[in-house]
Amino acid sequence: MAVAKQFDHIDDRNRAFIEEQHIFFVGTAAPEGRVNISPKGMDSLRVMGPNRIVWLNLTGSGNETAGHLLQANRMTLMWCSFTTRPLIMRAYGTALTLQPGDAGFDDLAGLFPPSVAARQVFDMNVEMLQTSCGYGVPFMDYRGERDTLAKWAEDKGSDGIHRWWREKNTHTIDGRPTNIPVIDAGESG
Repeated sequence: MAVAKQFDHIDDRNRAFIEEQHIFFVGTAAPEGRVNISPKGMDSLRVMGPNRIVWLNLTGSGNETAGHLLQANRMTLMWCSFTTRPLIMRAYGTALTLQPGDAGFDDLAGLFPPSVAARQVFDMNVEMLQTSCGYGVPFMDYRGERDTLAKWAEDKGSDGIHRWWREKNTHTIDGRPTNIPVIDAGESG
């Protein structure tokens, strides 16, 4: 059994592993209430340096990560290999939430393919990286990205996305605010 290893930064080998993965998982929790773990895919994550990861959060059914970070600024990202190399990697740290209209949002969102569904950018300070064996992770084949979210967002358009935020994304499932900027339909330009 391989022993877990801890690092105080992301080295080139670990960066390569992160960039090879098609999916990552985000874990957050407020001091009380539910723990949230969300799978993320698409072209939505960049390793910016040895202790910095930036990822684009697209509009979804909930907005737990943003709400949790307002209550307890801690985040875990996890990758696991479903191919030949058995490995699990977790990045532990804190994150700055950038919402549309915040200083720096457009610059960081510009690192990713444009999307009307762009909701937040999370700028994570990685305090520790840990690897473990991944021997229990099954083999799975990557067949491609789904286009469902992109089509859904394009069909809604900017006004529809802002209505969705107002109706579905202003509070966590535990009723905590997410600080998503709510714009009335017709004002989003």
